[in-house]
Amino acid sequence: MQTAVVHLHNLFRWIILVLLLLSILRSYSGWRSKKIFSPADSRLWLFTLISAHINLLLGLYLLLFGRFGIFSAGLPQGVELMKDKFYRFFWIEHPFAMIIAVILITLGRRMAKKNVPDEQKFKKAFWFFLIALIIILASIPWGFREVVGRPSI
Repeated sequence: MQTAVVHLHNLFRWIILVLLLLSILRSYSGWRSKKIFSPADSRLWLFTLISAHINLLLGLYLLLFGRFGIFSAGLPQGVELMKDKFYRFFWIEHPFAMIIAVILITLGRRMAKKNVPDEQKFKKAFWFFLIALIIILASIPWGFREVVGRPSI
């Protein structure tokens, strides 16, 4: 069960990255070209939002009940949380950064519902999505990262 949730969490990482890149490109082109906000833009942002929230829930499950979860495994005896790179990353840094990224994605999607000019919708959504992407890319346990690296697939 745990392995399946980890693989699903990993799969959603790629889905979110693709949808976020598409959302950034659409919002940037809409902003710069002064396009009219369309239902297709709203749907893309909605799918990005839904994927991010699903992955957040999977990640919180892993944080709390996963193989190295707070409630299922606990902190090994003699290990100090903030001094151990592995536990600090997976219990503090990664969850905190991803929650911030999901909040930014939510704010970007929220722009679709605001009654503001379309250019402003695109511009604000672009910046929210771009900052979320940067945070996500910095917080993923990429394979090349020391101690916390995980396979990409």
